Amino acid sequence: MGPHRPGAGRPPGFRPVHGPRWRYPSGYRYRRWSIGVVLPSLFLTPTYYYDDYWRMGLEGPPWGYQWVRYGPDLLLVETRTGRIADVIYGAFY
Repeated sequence: MGPHRPGAGRPPGFRPVHGPRWRYPSGYRYRRWSIGVVLPSLFLTPTYYYDDYWRMGLEGPPWGYQWVRYGPDLLLVETRTGRIADVIYGAFY
């Protein structure tokens, strides 16, 4: 199995996980983010980073990127710009 290609959907061997309850910050609700969109800087903090990506069968993010949880979805985000490089919908249940 090769590395996950951004935009390819769920990678081979991916396993959704039961995540802790998610609370949207004030003024936010569910939004279906897409590749290329810039995520607000509020979410580019360790509070929203997801470091247990290995539980889902994912590899670590490339240098300069972080996996970010947004509700039930997992976003791969370039931390310098906030641009979303990949989205895995329904990563958490």
